[in-house]
Amino acid sequence: MQYRNFTKDNIKVSALGFGCMRFPILDNDSSKIDEEKTIEMLRYAIDNGVNYIDTAYNYHQGNSEYVVGKALKDGYRKKVYLATKLPVWKVESYNDFNELLDEQLKKLDTDYIDFYLMHALNKERWDKIKKIGVLKFADEVKKSGKVKYIGFSFHDELDVFKEIIDSYDWDFCQIQLNYVDRDYQAGEEGLKYAYNKGISVVIMEPIKGGKLANPSEEIKSIWNLYEEKRTPAEWALRWVLNHREVSVVLSGMNNIEQVKENIKTVSNAKANSLSEEELKLIDKVTDVYNEKIKVGCTGCEYCLPCEQGVSIPDIFQIYNDLYAFGTEENSKKAYSSFIEKGIDASKCIECGRCEAACPQNIEIIKYLKDAHKILTK
Repeated sequence: MQYRNFTKDNIKVSALGFGCMRFPILDNDSSKIDEEKTIEMLRYAIDNGVNYIDTAYNYHQGNSEYVVGKALKDGYRKKVYLATKLPVWKVESYNDFNELLDEQLKKLDTDYIDFYLMHALNKERWDKIKKIGVLKFADEVKKSGKVKYIGFSFHDELDVFKEIIDSYDWDFCQIQLNYVDRDYQAGEEGLKYAYNKGISVVIMEPIKGGKLANPSEEIKSIWNLYEEKRTPAEWALRWVLNHREVSVVLSGMNNIEQVKENIKTVSNAKANSLSEEELKLIDKVTDVYNEKIKVGCTGCEYCLPCEQGVSIPDIFQIYNDLYAFGTEENSKKAYSSFIEKGIDASKCIECGRCEAACPQNIEIIKYLKDAHKILTK
């Protein structure tokens, strides 16, 4: 495993972090985690050098932290740095900060959290929790020992990111970055801005929620132009890790094969190791994707549950797949099953709650209409 420096204390963290948002599930229900497979995967990763485990209060509809806590029993807790996130949208008073943290410590069955993040900050959430006293809370929990290091994850525009970075002596931050989303939200400029301020950076969505791992034949043909054969996921991870400013890249792995592949990839994906030829090839693939992808959904599920039952991320996935991956027959077949179940886009009443919750700031209502029109043709 490759290790990189993290925080001003230069902690050695594995360049690959295990993202705990996409565990294997049962009955196609994201709240029902397959605990046996998940614990096996997590412990295999740890046994093979992964020491950064990233979960959150709301992952798997609130159940990820419980399962991570179980996986870290039998001595595994001491082998890792554990990261989780404060659900800032649930905070209405100062006491809520401490109550939520204590709840998370209990769910994770641990006395402390190594890396604690303010989750999914945007301008509105940042302004709200700042007024409630989040920076005082950050100082207090570090002094108490319940939290070792404080950071935030981010979903908004670059200027907001810079404002937050400049507002506190953060230990680290977490941003979205992949070769398709170079200028999206904080992007590469935000990465360099934080790094130059001495703030370590964790990268989420390096494979864009798995989207970049299953390309069309057109994109496969571009990858195959390179002499050394690599999987699409490997290309995506290597592009992110080529940035010297990146300390950890998170991958939401959901089977043991992905774990093994990513560990192998990250072991030698050093900073500044990609050649000019490799970078140009990645640029070419980026151009093709940008032309084809219709909706920038990562499947984070922040828009759920929809009160009308609309399966928003799943609709966008099959809609994007139709264009980016050429799956017209399968996408339309899948959407027919959504209609039968009453979870299709026609059930949307345009209340706008999903758009308010979306960290990607997607015009969900508009794209649901577009998707319904195309998928029912």
